[in-house]
Amino acid sequence: MLIVAVLALVVALAALVLAVIGLRRTASTKRPTADALPQDVHGLRQEVAALKAEAVDSLRHLSVVRYDAFGDVGGHLSWSIALLDDAGHGVVLTSIHGRSDARTYAKSITGWACEQQLSPEEDEAIAHARA
Repeated sequence: MLIVAVLALVVALAALVLAVIGLRRTASTKRPTADALPQDVHGLRQEVAALKAEAVDSLRHLSVVRYDAFGDVGGHLSWSIALLDDAGHGVVLTSIHGRSDARTYAKSITGWACEQQLSPEEDEAIAHARA
């Protein structure tokens, strides 16, 4: 029985040595060479530039203004939210909460301005989104 245990220990040690040698060979072959690095960096720069160009049209500028639209209703339940891209194109959504009802409005924004008259809260939301 002792001979079998010793033989199993020798086989286990041999397998461990072979595994370590295999890992070292695999790790050394996967390392990038100095010649491959500039190509990878150039490709990454191109990808970042493409993502930046794509993100220009995304609605990245956001601001919410909460307020009391009427003196008899508290809790800042009314709100205006500006959702705009880098050029200032997007929308302002406003919800006016009263005692018995709530109304919602949407106004189109082009170049940080609106053709319709904006409330002071909507102006504030656009100004905060632009900052």
